[in-house]
Amino acid sequence: MDSLERLEADIVGCRACPRLVAWREQVADERRAAFRDEEYWARPVPGFGDPAAHLLIVGLAPAAHGGNRTGRVFTGDRSGDFLFAALHRAGYANQPTSTSRGDGLRLTGAWITAPVRCAPPANRPTVAERDTCRPYLDRELALLPGVRVVLALGSFGYSAVAGLLGVAPRPRFAHGLEVALPGGRTLLCSYHVSQQNTFTGTLTPAMFDAILARARALAGGHR
Repeated sequence: MDSLERLEADIVGCRACPRLVAWREQVADERRAAFRDEEYWARPVPGFGDPAAHLLIVGLAPAAHGGNRTGRVFTGDRSGDFLFAALHRAGYANQPTSTSRGDGLRLTGAWITAPVRCAPPANRPTVAERDTCRPYLDRELALLPGVRVVLALGSFGYSAVAGLLGVAPRPRFAHGLEVALPGGRTLLCSYHVSQQNTFTGTLTPAMFDAILARARALAGGHR
C-alpha cells in the first residue's frame, strides 16, 4: 500500500529530470554568500503538513536558496516569510516563521506541496518537467482524503492542478477564482506569494488573509 512516507522517499530519491538535477546540485556547490557555511539539501523537496488536512496549498517549485537549501518547501525564503505569517494568523501554523526543517513548525489542517519538486533555473520549470512530476502530486492527493479545498498559488499551480483533476472547460486564472471539483471539493486560486508580488502590492497580507478565510469557509469551517 502507498503511504505519505513512501511517497516522500520516492520524491527525495528522484533523478528523472537531468536539467533540474544539474541545476539543484550546481546551486548547492556554488551557494549564496549568506549561506556559504550551510549544507544544501539539493534534492527534490517533498510536501509537508497535517496528514488530516482539509486545505492543500500548491505552489510552483522550491526556491534555489530556499527549499533547495533547507529541504522544506517555502522554508528559508521571502515567499515563505509571507506565507507562514499568514498561515499563523489564520490558525493553520503554530508559529509565523519557517527557517529550517527542524525549527518546530507544525501545520494543523493544511498541507503544502508543489507540482515541481526540484528548484528550476530562473524559477521556470518546463511543461515536460511538470508532467514528469505529475504522478507525485496525483499520489499526494490520493493520500490526503480529508482535503476539501485545493489552493493554487499562481497560474502555474492552477494549471497543474486543473490538468491533474481534469477541469474542463478551464476558466482563466484569476485571484479569488473558485472552481467546483468532483466529490464536493473546490479549487481556489490566489496570486503566488512570490517576493515580486508581495513587494509590489499585487498580493497584500489582507488579500491573502481573505483567501485563507474563504478556504476555511469552503471546507466547512474545519480546524
